[in-house]
Amino acid sequence: MFRRKFIQQSSLCLASGLILPQTIDLREKRKKTVVRFAHLTDIHVQPGAIPEKGMAQALHHVQQLKRKVDFIINGGDAIMDALERDKQQTQTQFELFKTILKNENGLPVYHCIGNHDTWGWFIKNKAAEDQDRLYGKTWVVESFNMPGRYYRFTKGFWHFIVLDSTQLNPEGGYIGKLDESQYEWLEQELKRVPKNEFVCLVSHIPILSICAGLFFNKTEANGDLKIQRNLMHTDYLRLEKLFTGYPQIKTTISGHIHLQDDLTYRNIRYLCNGAVSGNWWKGAFHNFEPAYSIMEFYTDGTCHRERIEYGKV
Repeated sequence: MFRRKFIQQSSLCLASGLILPQTIDLREKRKKTVVRFAHLTDIHVQPGAIPEKGMAQALHHVQQLKRKVDFIINGGDAIMDALERDKQQTQTQFELFKTILKNENGLPVYHCIGNHDTWGWFIKNKAAEDQDRLYGKTWVVESFNMPGRYYRFTKGFWHFIVLDSTQLNPEGGYIGKLDESQYEWLEQELKRVPKNEFVCLVSHIPILSICAGLFFNKTEANGDLKIQRNLMHTDYLRLEKLFTGYPQIKTTISGHIHLQDDLTYRNIRYLCNGAVSGNWWKGAFHNFEPAYSIMEFYTDGTCHRERIEYGKV
C-alpha cells in the first residue's frame, strides 16, 4: 500500500511539472563557472594619499580573495579627470594610474574608456589642444595599450564586447551613445557570435539603468524622475531593437553612476556596479560605499555578481 501511494505521488509530481530537490541539484552541478573576474570601475585616481592608497588597497583586496579571479575589467574613469585638465595634469594622472597598476597588480587588465579619461573636451580656449594628436581618446587608448576605442575578447563560451559609450556633444558636454561607425562594428561582431555562446557588453555609461535617474537623489519640481543624456545611453531604443535579434546577449556591465543596480529587461541583465572611489574619495555616495564587483559567468548563460566593499580608506 505504501509503495503504491509513493509511486502515485511521484507520478503526480512529474506530471504537474514539479522538480524534485535531487533534480535541482543535478542542474546546479551542470552550471559551471566559465570565467570569474573583478570589475573595478570609476577609480578616479589622482595625486593624494587617499586616492593612491585606495586604488592600491582595492587591487590588493582583489588579489587576496580565497577564490581567485582570472582578470580585471577597468570600467572607465580610471583617472580623476582629463576633460578639463591641462596636458601636464593629465599626464601626471595617467602615469600615476599606470604606476600603481604596475606595482600593485599582477592580473591581466582589460580597459574601457570613461568620460573622465577623455582629454581636452572641456578645456576653455582649446585651439591648441584640439590640434594635438592626443586630444580626445587617443591618449587613453595609447596610455593603456588598448586595441582601440572599442574591441572584443573571448573567454570560453563568453564574448566580451567593450564599448566606447561617451561621445562629444557639439552643443556642449558629452552624450551616452555609440557613434555610427561603432554601431556598425557592433552589428558585425554580434553576427560572429555562435548561436550557442553568450555575450557580455561592457560600457562605462549604462546602456539601461534605473540608478541613472537616481544620481541627483531628487525628482524635478513637477515630480518627474530625470535621466540626463550623459547618464544613460540615449540610443537605448535603437540598441534594444538590435539586441532583439541576438539572444546570445545575456548581460551588460557598466559604471559611471557610482551607484549599483540590477535590472533585467527583455531577457538581458543590466548591471551598474558602483565605484571604487565611492563619492570621489570622500566616503559613500548616496549610501554606496567604495566597492568593486566580482562577476562569475556560467556555462548556461547566467551570471552572479557579488559587491565587495574593500575597506575604509
